[in-house]
Amino acid sequence: MEMKHIGILAHSFEGATLCYRTTCLEGVRRLGPHLHPEITMTGIAMHFMMQAYERDDQTTVRNLFEQDIAKLAAAGADFFICPDNTAHIALETAGEDFALPCLHIAEVVAEQAREEGRRKIGILGTNWTMTGPVYPGALGRRGIDWAIPDEEDRRLIHDVIFDELCLGTVSDSSRDAYVEIIRTLAAEGCDAVALVCTEIPLLITADVSPLPILDSTRLLAAAAVEVAIGERPMPDWRGGPL
Repeated sequence: MEMKHIGILAHSFEGATLCYRTTCLEGVRRLGPHLHPEITMTGIAMHFMMQAYERDDQTTVRNLFEQDIAKLAAAGADFFICPDNTAHIALETAGEDFALPCLHIAEVVAEQAREEGRRKIGILGTNWTMTGPVYPGALGRRGIDWAIPDEEDRRLIHDVIFDELCLGTVSDSSRDAYVEIIRTLAAEGCDAVALVCTEIPLLITADVSPLPILDSTRLLAAAAVEVAIGERPMPDWRGGPL
């Protein structure tokens, strides 16, 4: 079988590592022992983009990503995925076409929500993702309502992501706090919760969540394998507004 070469544009390393591992495991599940599509991963350290994020300078973030996308293209990747939801705010910023087409994480998650018949999705991610345009756009294009936690809860979610999860720390106290926030979203009418920071699945799993989960990390990995083996169309989005 001739398979497409997957590029992974890494950003937050815990989410990228989980996505890489899941892509390999999904290949084995679909194709057999020790077999998965070719994967090339690259990524500049998130440190170099944090100040740009803080000042909402998405153009600078996008320009830094473009350098790594070019590396993936030079390595022979046919398309790329970026297992970082906040990064897609910059990827959706207007600019020159990327060197490779991108399989958009929010489109994958929103399509799964549509297939499951979900009506209202709770969004958990960085504060930038929760208050940003990416998921309202992806869900709204499919007629799906959405909700985000209040400001205090958003601050807690954001701080746990950057102070713990992105640095490899998973704590029971943070898990308990997230579960209570999801419980609140359920009370507000959400029928699923989208884990749209790619590290959150390390903390929240289906067995502890009060709502069914949409795991953006694993959904993206599975979709990338489907593209690579020809069961999903090649993406044609090369950055900019959808």
